[in-house]
Amino acid sequence: MQEYSNLIDKIQARYNPDFINEVQVRSLSDIRGINQDIAKYVKLAMNEVDEYYTQITMNAGENVKQHLKDELSCAVDLRYQGSVMTQTHIKGVSDIDLLTITKKFDDTDYIKAKNIVETVQTDLSYLDVDRIKRWIDSFSQYLGDANSDLLALRMEDEKIMKGCYSICDISKGKSIKITNTHYHRDVDVVIASWHDSVDYIRGCGDIYRGLQIYNKTTNMRIGPDFPFLSIERINQRSTETGGRLKRMIRFLKNVRTDADVEILLTSFDINAICYDIPKSQYEDLYYLQLVCVMWNKLYHLCNNLDEADNLKSVDGSEYIFRNNSSKLENLKKLESQVWDIYQKIKS
Repeated sequence: MQEYSNLIDKIQARYNPDFINEVQVRSLSDIRGINQDIAKYVKLAMNEVDEYYTQITMNAGENVKQHLKDELSCAVDLRYQGSVMTQTHIKGVSDIDLLTITKKFDDTDYIKAKNIVETVQTDLSYLDVDRIKRWIDSFSQYLGDANSDLLALRMEDEKIMKGCYSICDISKGKSIKITNTHYHRDVDVVIASWHDSVDYIRGCGDIYRGLQIYNKTTNMRIGPDFPFLSIERINQRSTETGGRLKRMIRFLKNVRTDADVEILLTSFDINAICYDIPKSQYEDLYYLQLVCVMWNKLYHLCNNLDEADNLKSVDGSEYIFRNNSSKLENLKKLESQVWDIYQKIKS
């Protein structure tokens, strides 16, 4: 780990790229026996990006959204996903994902739903099974070419974005990246279709509606993912813990970014690690005490293969470390960085 005074400067620049004001940190004079730079680094690393910068990012997203609303010839839903929606982003100049979701067809859990109805034993209530049965009875299969429809939507999005923005990268398979030169923000436009899960079908709510992401390079759909369920769970858990869950997520993301070695863990991975910590272990803790909680979680994941293999994403749709030795090696790098900070807090 580098000198903490330098890391503090890095966070200040990352959070406030225009240097309008310094990231605010409450007085640390009440801390006894702890190096002030370490305490300040931990505090800053847990802070959220200033609302001023987040609003600029949202403005750039709204700008793209309005162009698509005005010019698309087909019906779509436009939604945001990603860390900005949970305020766990760690850059003042953050990009944002805008989903363009076709309304022409839905992917579904039809086979899973049919198996539930045909199975005598199920954990679901009679009312749930009845809802699923009625949905199956009214189900009609889409007879069009779903991937061809999504390709057409992608092509139309590309045409609109190229007409509206001078900087527009259409080379990536899963997204169109535009740069709004007025707001100095990037927006990734992602093409997708809805995926109606069994939980959505039985009435658990819109957050259980997943997405299939379209990849132009392969002309295939990827997923399903459940970004809105993840957003809801992170926001809810953080509310229940006085914001501590989001502080831990931001801390690990900043430590990963500031490390003097490359740590190839995504926000998706870090969200899962922090969300898996029982809230009873940290819901009343002081911010410096959270470092011990996070290190303890990382240590056990690094040294208990069963625990690592069974760690799931926040939405429960996939395993994070199972059959991925490379990602486990990167986890060990992160654990080492957090251990270094924890030791300096203790000393």
